[in-house]
Amino acid sequence: MRKGEQTRAAILDTALDLASRDGLEGLTIGLIADRMQMSKSGVFAHFGSREDLQIAVIQEYHRRFEDEVFLPSLLEDRGLPRLSAMYSGWVTRHTREIDSGCMYISGAVEYDDRPGPIRDELLSMVTAWQKALLRAARQAVGEGHLLADTDCEQLVFEMRAMVLALHHDARFIGDRHAVERIERGYRRLIDSYRAASASTLPRLKLVQVVR
Repeated sequence: MRKGEQTRAAILDTALDLASRDGLEGLTIGLIADRMQMSKSGVFAHFGSREDLQIAVIQEYHRRFEDEVFLPSLLEDRGLPRLSAMYSGWVTRHTREIDSGCMYISGAVEYDDRPGPIRDELLSMVTAWQKALLRAARQAVGEGHLLADTDCEQLVFEMRAMVLALHHDARFIGDRHAVERIERGYRRLIDSYRAASASTLPRLKLVQVVR
C-alpha cells in the first residue's frame, strides 16, 4: 500500500479498537488523533467527517467479519455443513469479542432509535448476514439435510437469539458457561429440524476456539 493508504488503514484499525471499547458514539476525531499522535487535520485528511469515519469503521468491521466467518464457510459442502460452519465461525468470533463486544449488537443498541446514515449502514450489514444464514438454511432443506417443512425464518431467528443470549450472559452476567450453553442449544435446535436421511452427517463442533 502507498503511505496514504497505510495511514488510513492504521486509523481504521485504531478506530475499530476504540469503537469496540467506547461504542461508535464514543468515537471522535480528537481521540483518534491523540492515540495515533497525529493532528486532527491529519485524520480529517482521510475522513471528511466524524460520520464518514464511523461509517468506514462499520464497513471495515463487516469486511473482517466476512473474511473470517462467511468466506471460509463457502469451502464447506452446501446444506447443513455450510450452515453449521457459518454459525460456528460466528460464535467462535463472538467468543473472542466477549471483552470488546460485537459491533453488530452494540451498534444496534446505540442506533436502534436513531435514524440516519450510520443506522442505515449497520442495518444493511446485519441484514446481509441474516440473508446469508437464511439462504444457507434453505439450501440445507434443498439438500435434504433438514425437514422439507422446516420454517427457515424461524430457525435463523432462534440461531440469532442464542447469539444475543450469549452476548448478554457472557458480557453482562459473566456466565462462564454461556459458550457451552449455546453449543448445546444449537445441537438441540438443529436436531429438531434434521431430516432422518441426514442422521449420518457429522455434528460439527460449534465453538472451535473458546475464550
